[in-house]
Amino acid sequence: MTQTTRCSTPQPIRDGQGGADPGPRNTLMDLQNPDVLVPPATDAGTMPSLKYPFGQAHMRLDAGGWAREVTQRELPIATTLAGVNMRLEPGGIRELHWHPNNDEWQYYISGQGRMGVFANSGHNRTYDFQPGDVGYVPFAMGHYIENTGDTPLKMLELFRAPRFEDVSLAQWMAPTPRELVQHHLKVGDNVMNSLRREKQPIFRP
Repeated sequence: MTQTTRCSTPQPIRDGQGGADPGPRNTLMDLQNPDVLVPPATDAGTMPSLKYPFGQAHMRLDAGGWAREVTQRELPIATTLAGVNMRLEPGGIRELHWHPNNDEWQYYISGQGRMGVFANSGHNRTYDFQPGDVGYVPFAMGHYIENTGDTPLKMLELFRAPRFEDVSLAQWMAPTPRELVQHHLKVGDNVMNSLRREKQPIFRP
């Protein structure tokens, strides 16, 4: 077991082995990972890390919320799984997009949300989600997620892929010849002028 001092600072000592670490120390991280500071006697230390906290992942901040991802970049052993932790403020929207590399699984942690999913030939569905619900988006289907409640919406997205990839509809349309977009989608200048080349995954109207 990890030994602690009177001030609850864990030390790398087990059954008379090891010794105190005078620092500098990241005590909070040591407290959260006691099996790393003082590995069990059965741990040979020969496996790569199987753990990476979302709290250490890069946080993307947008007007309507935030998102952070853990992929093979952060957890090298995760060659078949990537995850995104996302929060949408009330009225916040995850813009219309699709994923070119795999399906998407979702777990709704808190709040209320609505997702629209678009397939080919004009087929589409709209779903409402509550905490504890699981959502699924098939490969390459366009979809958006909206916070329809008055409290933050928090969710987890999982992909069976080593990295997270997405294509923004607005970002994809912005560099496309203006006349081509207007001819096929029958949209006016106001829509075209609102398209942006910069990526903004989360926004609030």
